[in-house]
Amino acid sequence: MLNFKQIFAFAVSGFFILFFIDSNFSQGFQVNLQGQKQQAMGSAGTGLITDGAGLFFNPGTVVFLDENSINVAATPTFANTTYLDLATKKNFKTISPVGTPFSFYGLFQLKKHAKLKLGLAAYTPFGSTIEWEENWIGRFAVTRLQLKSIFIQPTISYRFADNIGFGAGLVISSGSVTLQKDIPIQYDNGTFANAELSGSATSFGFNAGIYYEPNPKLSIGLNYRSKITMKVENGQAIFNVPASLDTSFPDGVFSSSLPLPQVITLGFGSKVNSKLSFALDLNHVSWNAYDTLAFDYQQNTSSLEDTKSPRHYKNIIAIRLGSSYKLSKKLELRGGFGFALSPVQDGYVTPETPDGTRYNFTTGIGYKFNKHFSMDFSFLYVQVHRQDKNLETNLEGTFLTKVISPGLGIIYKW
Repeated sequence: MLNFKQIFAFAVSGFFILFFIDSNFSQGFQVNLQGQKQQAMGSAGTGLITDGAGLFFNPGTVVFLDENSINVAATPTFANTTYLDLATKKNFKTISPVGTPFSFYGLFQLKKHAKLKLGLAAYTPFGSTIEWEENWIGRFAVTRLQLKSIFIQPTISYRFADNIGFGAGLVISSGSVTLQKDIPIQYDNGTFANAELSGSATSFGFNAGIYYEPNPKLSIGLNYRSKITMKVENGQAIFNVPASLDTSFPDGVFSSSLPLPQVITLGFGSKVNSKLSFALDLNHVSWNAYDTLAFDYQQNTSSLEDTKSPRHYKNIIAIRLGSSYKLSKKLELRGGFGFALSPVQDGYVTPETPDGTRYNFTTGIGYKFNKHFSMDFSFLYVQVHRQDKNLETNLEGTFLTKVISPGLGIIYKW
C-alpha cells in the first residue's frame, strides 16, 4: 500500500488541477461556458462578431458592435462520473450537486460609431462541487471537492479601420477550494481518518485579440491568452487522525504553484448570406508547461514531507465548429460540434481529472423581443471515456463522465 506522503501528494495534485484550470484551457472536467451564442455553436466565436461575450473569445470583435450592452447568463451543469475498478470489478459513482457557472459582459461606448469601446467581463470557469459516494475505492485520493472561482477582465477595444479591430484586457483570476479525503488509518470503530485541504490564490494575465474582415463574407480572428501562474502561499491542511498520531500529521500550512498554459486560437467566420453564418475555431494549448507539481509544507514529519509529483502534460489541439441560421428577424437557430484531445498522458489520469478525448455536441436558439431586449438558450452534451492505471497510486479502471449543460442568457442593448 502507498504511504501517506504519496497519497497526500496525489490528492493535492488533483486539488490544484481542478482549482486553477480555466475552462478554455481545455480538458479536465471543464467545459466552455462563456457565451450562450458561442456555446450553442460548438463554443466557436473567435472569428465572428456576435455579442458582448466577444470580450472573452476575441476582444477585437466587440468594437464593431455599435451599442452599449449588458449580457448576463447562467449555465447549470449536471455532471456525473462512474468508475469501474479493474481489480474488484465494482462500480462507483459521483453524487455531485448541480454546478452553477455564470457570466457577465458589459460593453460601453462614449458616443455612437465610436472607434474606442470599453468592456468588463466576469465569468466562473469553476464553481461546483464534486463528490464521490461513501466508501468508494478511491476515497484515499478524494471524497469531496468544492470549488469557487471567478475571472474578471476589464478590456479596451479599438477599431483601426472599417474592417480591422483590436482589443486587450487584463485578466484577474481569483478562487478558493476545499478538498476532503480519507487517510488509510483506522479508528477503533473501523472508520477512517481524514484530511481537509483548503486554499486561495489570486493571479494576473491578459487576453488580446485581433479581428480582420477581408471581405463581407469572410472574417478572421486571432486570440492570445497568456500563461498565468497561480500561487498558494498559505494553504491550510487539517488532519482528523487518532490522538496517538497527531504529531505525525500536524495541522499546518503549505505552499505550491501551478502554471496555466498560454492558449492561441485562430478563428474563421463566414457570412454566407443574411441568414446563414459559420464559425470555426482552432485552439493550440501549450500544456507542456505543466511538467511537475511540487509542494512545500511548513512543518514536515516522516509521514509528511515536501513532494514533487510528475505530470508530464502535453500540448493539445482543439477544433470547434458551429453555425447559425436566422429563421426570421426575431428567431435564430444554432448548432455545433467540438473535438479536443486530452493533455493527460497514459499513467497520469486521476479521479479528479479522469480526462480523455472529448466530443462536444451543442445546439441552441436566440429570440429577439425588440431592439433592446433578446434572449439566448444553449444546450451542451459531453461524454468522456478513459481507461488507465495511475503510476503513483496503482488505481486502475475505467472512468465514464457525462456532462449536460443547458444555458440561458439575457442581453439588453441601448
